[in-house]
Amino acid sequence: MAHCSLFPKSYFLHVVLIMFIFLVATRLYASEPPLTLDYYASTCPTVFDVIRKETECAVLSDPRNAAMIVRLHFHDCFVQGCDASNLLDDTVTLKGEKKAATNIHSLKGFELIDQIKNMVESECPGIVSCADILTIAARDAVILVGGPYWDVPVGRKDSVTANIDLANTNLPTPDESLLSIISKFLYQGLSVTDMVALIGAHTIGMARCQSFRSRIYGDYGFTSVKNPVSESQLSNLRSMCPPIGGGRTDNNISAMDYVTPNLFDNSFYQLLLNGEGLLNSDQEMYSSVFGIQTRELVKKYATDPLDFFRQFSESMVKMGNITNSESFVTGEVRKNCRFVNT
Repeated sequence: MAHCSLFPKSYFLHVVLIMFIFLVATRLYASEPPLTLDYYASTCPTVFDVIRKETECAVLSDPRNAAMIVRLHFHDCFVQGCDASNLLDDTVTLKGEKKAATNIHSLKGFELIDQIKNMVESECPGIVSCADILTIAARDAVILVGGPYWDVPVGRKDSVTANIDLANTNLPTPDESLLSIISKFLYQGLSVTDMVALIGAHTIGMARCQSFRSRIYGDYGFTSVKNPVSESQLSNLRSMCPPIGGGRTDNNISAMDYVTPNLFDNSFYQLLLNGEGLLNSDQEMYSSVFGIQTRELVKKYATDPLDFFRQFSESMVKMGNITNSESFVTGEVRKNCRFVNT
């Protein structure tokens, strides 16, 4: 009698691959980085206040700036650790990460970090790294739009290198499969639980038409609940994002959480339950046949905002602790976040 299985053979191959990646990631990131809460207690005691005030100005001027800062931090940590490598501009001798396919249209807000850095430098010249500034600002940005607080360990150094190839391979993309995205988080030493919680930051995120076109002309109509609100939302999305790309409409943007776009809450997960995730990669966490664990986490965070906040805080600390060990040897505290010191 033939052996029956609920899952295709490829599923088990993916599982084996993910387990291998997890073992590698554990070896890479299991040791605690040399970060502490009081690293600047004597050298720059006002640093947290300065960053908070400048971040507050940025978010009050435009709530969307909160998402930009959080995204900068995420895209930094997934490429050779949280070392501010993605803030570096291209120069004659250095190729930065800003023009990577995963960054060129999605990363904004560099001038916000410049402003914060300038204020920190005027207070404590040459003391606070850009990597720490970005990590602290991401926490403050989340708080300012209604999200949770967490303590930020500090003491990171800024890298003197960038890696555009890693930016293109390490960062998840909007149409990537669930198993592939899980593997990318595991490679960073982050669990599936961390992944589902951290992607919850999309509750304040925006996406370009080019990133969700395949979704709204694909299975959106099949996964979403049939009610006037959902149907109206799909109609609105299609009106601003035509099926044929290549023009200006590629840059039209929409909130990933159209219910409360400027509020950090658990509404994003409720939209996934309704099949209304804007990105394929987001909806996969609930709708994919491989999403056994992720589906339950989405349900939990959709019904328990406090549990989401708790896990998000814990996972942000964990992600912020992904450090570039090389930066502690060859790194520096940049005077200008866009350029290596000369």
